[in-house]
Amino acid sequence: MNRPTVPADFLPFALPEIGEEEIAEVVDTLRSGWITTGPKARRFESDFAAFLGEPGLHCVAVNSATAGLHLALEALGIGPGDEVLTTTHTFTATAEVVRYLGADVKLVDCDAATLNIDPAAVEAAVGPRTKALVPVHYAGLAADMPRLLQIARRHRLKVVEDAAHALPSTSGGRLVGTLGSDAAVFSFYANKTITTGEGGMLVTRDPEIAARARVMRLHGISRDAFDRFSAQVPSWYYEIVAPGFKYNLTDIAAALGLHQLRRARDFHRRREQLAQAYDAALSGLPLQLPAHAPPGEQHAWHLYVVRLADDARVARDRVIERLYAAGIGCSVHYIPLHLQPYWRERYGLQARHFPRSQRAFERMISLPLYTRMRDADVERVAQALRAVL
Repeated sequence: MNRPTVPADFLPFALPEIGEEEIAEVVDTLRSGWITTGPKARRFESDFAAFLGEPGLHCVAVNSATAGLHLALEALGIGPGDEVLTTTHTFTATAEVVRYLGADVKLVDCDAATLNIDPAAVEAAVGPRTKALVPVHYAGLAADMPRLLQIARRHRLKVVEDAAHALPSTSGGRLVGTLGSDAAVFSFYANKTITTGEGGMLVTRDPEIAARARVMRLHGISRDAFDRFSAQVPSWYYEIVAPGFKYNLTDIAAALGLHQLRRARDFHRRREQLAQAYDAALSGLPLQLPAHAPPGEQHAWHLYVVRLADDARVARDRVIERLYAAGIGCSVHYIPLHLQPYWRERYGLQARHFPRSQRAFERMISLPLYTRMRDADVERVAQALRAVL
């Protein structure tokens, strides 16, 4: 099959912004001789807690948000016989970690406007086996955490926020990561609002969750490798206290994170500017533009997701093909879990069970959004959409 030719001026869907400071820090790490989990990973944890700005937070650096979600639920004791609620409108990592632990997933629909998990659907889905809730802050817009936390308290549910998109989103005027949940987990994947290449951060106020996560992120060893190998007195002895995992973040990755975090506010301002430019450039087209944060709140703008209006005369897949032919990369966030073979077959799911997610999926397109984009790139995307629509 012939593959379409990629234009030389192709505008990708996402690109990280890596500066000289990040490069110098990585080089310093390589020259230091300490390239796995060590002093820079620990510094990154400390800096992340300072960024969130509230006392009493414990930050545990891990090699992915998937790992962080797994560790958080494991530390909360989720296991066989338990059920965890989350949204169908997410990436599979949100749900698959529940299955790692032998528990079951119950998927619920999203809100039609925000595409975040619908609190009313959560309330209706709680059953005798429900032990935890994993809300997702879709595209960088915080879920309705006041309502969700109320529901959780009423039903005695643990809450782990999938905050992969949510740095620096706010809810109730507070940064995600400082809310009333048991834990929040951030992603630093290559296309996120800051990146370590691969990586994540588990944030909790509960010292027991943090302590368990630190043990379980490295094979269930009773002491961090940094502590064992950096002590002035030889400290070779350790104990395996649980069958843990291999989820630690390396110092090479943390070196990137140290400087990405310092630039997070500037990155966010640029993402906001690009989202506003898209709003203006796309007005008048048969599109539903993404929901904004309520007044006084902050949208992280990890993604800019549009949906074709009912009067659009071109199907979604055709629009993406035409944009690609014009040299513009797009994506779809997400193919809902109820359409994925594993989840569909395991739980007997059908599209009619999730009408809002299904309808959104059939019409949605994620447009390029990253800090290295120019204003002219936004206009180029808008012009291409005008030509297609």
